[in-house]
Amino acid sequence: MRTLVLALAFAAAAGSASAGVSTDPRQAPTGRYTLETRHSQLLFAIAHQGITDYYGRFDKLSGTLAFDSAEPDKSVVSVSIDTSSIDTPSPTLNATLTDKAVFDAQEFPTATFKSTAIARTGPTTGKITGELTIKNVTRAVTLDATFSGGRPDTMSGAYAIGFSATATIKRTDFGLTGMVWEPFVGDDVKLIIQALFQQQKD
Repeated sequence: MRTLVLALAFAAAAGSASAGVSTDPRQAPTGRYTLETRHSQLLFAIAHQGITDYYGRFDKLSGTLAFDSAEPDKSVVSVSIDTSSIDTPSPTLNATLTDKAVFDAQEFPTATFKSTAIARTGPTTGKITGELTIKNVTRAVTLDATFSGGRPDTMSGAYAIGFSATATIKRTDFGLTGMVWEPFVGDDVKLIIQALFQQQKD
């Protein structure tokens, strides 16, 4: 009986959390949005010895979104990533990744993504093409993105909109090479993004 009560309570809480969410971009206010960093994540995965995927993340992000609800494909997004905030299960690897051999976080403290074009592929999906810059090397990257919905934020009252996105890049395109362990990892790096933006009031 107690298990049933807990299950019903969990279901009710989940329903409450999703109540009022609209997946119609036209219902979200047009305007300036800022990345809500406490609930946004950038993860990456790279093949390890060809048998497992090794995951990590960047803990510090910032970004802005100029959102056009009438024509979402005219929206513009810009995100900065603190390269010193890389976080994997290995503290030793973290130190190596931020050092000169890889990201060189002291010389290049940020990586950036700035959108250049957005093409809608469905009512809530699209492709976001932009310029990704890592260690002063810039390459075009296309994100497969989904508009997860929007609603007034329960804490701040500001309107919030969420997106998920994925992309695959090649680390060699950005000069991330020459590590002693390079033969044991793949070239393709999958990016997994969860982004929550809050509307800014003028």
